Amino acid sequence: MSAVLKTQYQFRPMQMDDLDAIMAIEPKIYPYPWTRGNFSDSLTSGYSAWVMMLNEQIIGYSLMMLVLDEAHLLNLSVAKSYQKQGLGRTLLEYMVSIAKNNQMANMFLEVRPSNISAIALYENMGFNEMAVRRGYYPAATGREDAVLMGLAL
Repeated sequence: MSAVLKTQYQFRPMQMDDLDAIMAIEPKIYPYPWTRGNFSDSLTSGYSAWVMMLNEQIIGYSLMMLVLDEAHLLNLSVAKSYQKQGLGRTLLEYMVSIAKNNQMANMFLEVRPSNISAIALYENMGFNEMAVRRGYYPAATGREDAVLMGLAL
């Protein structure tokens, strides 16, 4: 990651007013993107939702559900033009710190087995494969499994 990016990006809580910018990013990076309603419902439900900013522009975002002592990472995304610069890792590190600050014992997430780069990031951060959820994601050929991964905090 460039030194310029390191010093200029910041995090802040996601707000309803951010959804237009998020909806401009989401369909460009996922074949089956979250809907505006998914984001709106998550915010209304009080999930831990954050945006990563660079020069007043949203370049990434993440949402996490905190229940009892478990954090469930629901979405972690970086705009296509900012990918492959270490920002996904930075955003994930931030979400792990939020979970730890909220006294969570474990963090869980699902990831498509076809998302090799995300799996590599999660493994590099200490997540371990725990199970496979059959037919979890929509896919061109019907459904795709999800790899359930976990991290002890």
